[in-house]
Amino acid sequence: MGAVAVRNETFGELLRSWRQRRRVSQLDLAIEAEVSARHISFLETGRARPSREMVRRLAEELEVPLRQRNALLTAAGFAPMYPEREVRAPELGVVRQALDRILAGHEPYPAVVVDAAWNLVAANAAAGMFMDGVPAELLKEPVNVMRLSLHPQGMGGRLLNLAEVRAHLLPPIRRQAETSGDPRLAELYEELASYTYPGVDLNVAHVPGPADILVPLRIAAGDRVLSMFTTIATFGTPLDVTVSELAIETFWPGDEETAAAFRRT
Repeated sequence: MGAVAVRNETFGELLRSWRQRRRVSQLDLAIEAEVSARHISFLETGRARPSREMVRRLAEELEVPLRQRNALLTAAGFAPMYPEREVRAPELGVVRQALDRILAGHEPYPAVVVDAAWNLVAANAAAGMFMDGVPAELLKEPVNVMRLSLHPQGMGGRLLNLAEVRAHLLPPIRRQAETSGDPRLAELYEELASYTYPGVDLNVAHVPGPADILVPLRIAAGDRVLSMFTTIATFGTPLDVTVSELAIETFWPGDEETAAAFRRT
């Protein structure tokens, strides 16, 4: 059998895909980009070729992630505009310093840094609690934080409010996959949604109401129950693909008993 040819999408096809993904009409996009709707139509059908500045402007209006902006530029016949460096690259030294300070400063509570696909990039010492007793298979590089959180042999087997947490985590992953166009997230969502938990009723998840403030993580830790909630921070105005995809997730005690337990470790 011969090799199957993979067809690269044209700029017009990519532009139409992002416009539809954002649920924006040709007219609305044209108004925001200060061009005619006819020009947007011509760009999508290939009857017109965009300038480098037009690609940048349209991507900005459609809030296309930097990685996919490079794909738009390449499809339009231009070199990528946004570099993608390894986190350990010398140019990202100031970023690594910031991450190290944040992780260390959050002790004694857990904190992790993840990429766009929720793969672990860095963690502080307190985050080691999430790896305790986890099979080596789940700790192979790259360690995926969402897989670790919901896998039956990972944190999923220790979460006392698993149904509630699962119902809270899955929809955002699906939305991320849809809005980013990242196939890694689509695959991750399918995997997470396929997990089964014998003896756990996944249909009894508490639906947060007006009286709720946060969805806690209630984790069994020996003879104790740790209650935590999380916050996520990203870098503002990044111009590097890698930096734009980094997120810092910090875990905070949900009650004084949990705070005291972490202070004693």
